[in-house]
Amino acid sequence: MKKIDLSVLLIVLFSVFPFSIKAQNFLDGGQVHGNFQIDAQYYEPDDKIGADTIPEKFLMNAFGNIIYTNGDFTAGFRYELYLNPLEGFDKRLEGNGIPYRFASYKKDKFEITVGNFYDQFGSGLIFRAYEEWNLGVDNSVDGIRVKISPFKGVTFKGIYGKQRYFWDKSPGIVRGADADFFLNDIFKKWQEKKTKITIGGSFVSVYQPDDPGLKLHLPLNVAAFAGRFNISHGKVNFSGEYAYKINDPDQINNFIYKNGEALLLTASYSQKGLGVLLAVKRIDNMSYKSNRLENSYALDVNFLPPLTKQHTYSMAAMYPYATQPNGEMGLQAQVVYTIPKKSKLGGKYGTTIAVNFSVVNSINKQKINDTIPIDEYGTLGYKSDFFKLGDTKYFEDFNIEITKKISKKWKLIASYLNIIYNIDVVEGHPGEEMVHANIGILDLTYKFTPKKSLRLEYQQLFTKQDKGDWLAFMLEFTIAPKWFFSVMDQYNYGNPDNNKQLHYYTISAGYTKKANRIALSYGRQRQGIICVGGVCREVPASNGLTLTISSSF
Repeated sequence: MKKIDLSVLLIVLFSVFPFSIKAQNFLDGGQVHGNFQIDAQYYEPDDKIGADTIPEKFLMNAFGNIIYTNGDFTAGFRYELYLNPLEGFDKRLEGNGIPYRFASYKKDKFEITVGNFYDQFGSGLIFRAYEEWNLGVDNSVDGIRVKISPFKGVTFKGIYGKQRYFWDKSPGIVRGADADFFLNDIFKKWQEKKTKITIGGSFVSVYQPDDPGLKLHLPLNVAAFAGRFNISHGKVNFSGEYAYKINDPDQINNFIYKNGEALLLTASYSQKGLGVLLAVKRIDNMSYKSNRLENSYALDVNFLPPLTKQHTYSMAAMYPYATQPNGEMGLQAQVVYTIPKKSKLGGKYGTTIAVNFSVVNSINKQKINDTIPIDEYGTLGYKSDFFKLGDTKYFEDFNIEITKKISKKWKLIASYLNIIYNIDVVEGHPGEEMVHANIGILDLTYKFTPKKSLRLEYQQLFTKQDKGDWLAFMLEFTIAPKWFFSVMDQYNYGNPDNNKQLHYYTISAGYTKKANRIALSYGRQRQGIICVGGVCREVPASNGLTLTISSSF
C-alpha cells in the first residue's frame, strides 16, 4: 500500500494549473464540502449459523471525501480505512490511506481532470469507471481526462490512465475516446422538432504486456468499439447501443480467442398514470479487464447492465441475478399503471399496480469443429448464432406489486413474485437444483400522527430447493424525521436439515438530524449474496453489533 503525505498532496493539487492560480485567489471565495461514512461491526461467534470466530472481533470500513471548489477550479481527495475489512469484503482492501485524489479545471467549453476520476461512455458496454461502496467496488481511473464541447450539441471526451486496484494500480493502461452528438442542436432545422435524436460513438483500448508464463500469443492491445443512439418523440423513447471487442483471452473466458460483442435495446412509453418499459440485450464474451489474470469483480473496464428488477425486501432479494459476461440473452418488460382517484377500483386515493417480468438465458454455443470442445483453452472457443437462445435458463422473475393508500392513516403494499434461479451458474454451486421460489409480501403502514407511524412487514418464501421455506417479519416504529426503531426475524423453518431451522433476529434503531445519521443494530445476518447492478459479493453469516454513521457538509 502506498501512503501519500497530506502536505505533498495539497501542494500537488494547488500546483496543477499555475495559469489558473494566478487568476484566482484561493483564500477568497473558496468552499469546502464533503461527506463521510463509518460502517463497523463487532462479531460474535455463532456455530449454529456458521459464523466463525473473528480474531479482531471488531472490523471497520470507513471513508471521508473532502472537496475544495473555487470558481472554475475543483480539487479533492478521499481517505479510506479498512482495518480490517468487514466480513464479505475482499481482504485485499485491508489498509488505510488516500487512494483517490484529483484536480479539475473547467472553463467555457473545456474541462480537464488529473488524478482519479469516474466516468462512463454510453451505457457502459465498453467503459465505465464507478464506485459502489456497499460492494467494495472502485475501478476509478488514475490519469487524465479531457472534455471539449467545440460546438453546441457536440461533446468529445478522452481518457488515459490506469485503474485503481485496491491500494495499487492495474498492470494495464486504459485509453479511450467518446463523441456525443445532439442532432437537434447541430442542425437549425431540427431545433424545433418534437423528435429529439442523439447519436454517439466510443473507442477504448487496453494495453497490457505479454505474460510468458501463459505460453500463449496474447494481444497486447485489446480494442473495443461502440455506437449508440437515442430517439425520443413526446411520450416515446427508444435507445440502443452495440459494442464489439477484439479477442481478449483472460481468466474469465478460459483464455479463448473469440471476439466479443454486446447489444442493448430499450423502448419506453410514459404518460400520466402509465409507464411501459421493454428492454432486450445480448452479451457474448464481453469480459473486459485491465488485468487478464483477474477473476474477481476488480479491474472491470466495462459495465454490462442487468435487465432484472433490483428488489429491496429481504425475501425478494434472496436470489438476485449476477450478469454473466461470457454469454447471456435477456429481456425485461414492465408496466406501471395508476388507477385514477375516486374511481371504483382506484378508491379515494388511487391504486398503483406495477407488473414486471424478466428472463435471462444462455446464448447458443456451437463447437468450432468436431475435435475442439466448447470454450477450450487457447482456441477460438465456440461459434454462436446471434439470434438463437441457448438451452440453459439462468434466471426468471415475474412480480406484481400493488400500492394503495387506504385512508389518511393506512397504506398498503402487497407483492407476489415467482422466481426461477440457476444457483449452479449464478453462485457457482455445481450440481445443485434450479431454484423455483414463490414469494408473498405484505407491507402495512399505520400513521398515528403526521410524524409517528408503525410499519408491519410480513414475507413468506416457498421453495423445495436450496434451504427450503422462509418466513420474515418486521415491525418498525418511526418518529419522523429523526427516529426509527425496528425488530425483525427471518425464520428458515423449511430447511431440510432440522438443525438449521433457525431464527435470524435483528433489533435496530437510528437517529437522523439534517445530513447526519447514526444507526445501530444487533442480531444475526444470514449467509447470501448482495448485488447492485448485476455485480455481486458474498455475504457470510454473522452475529453481532453493527454501527453505521454518515454525514455530509
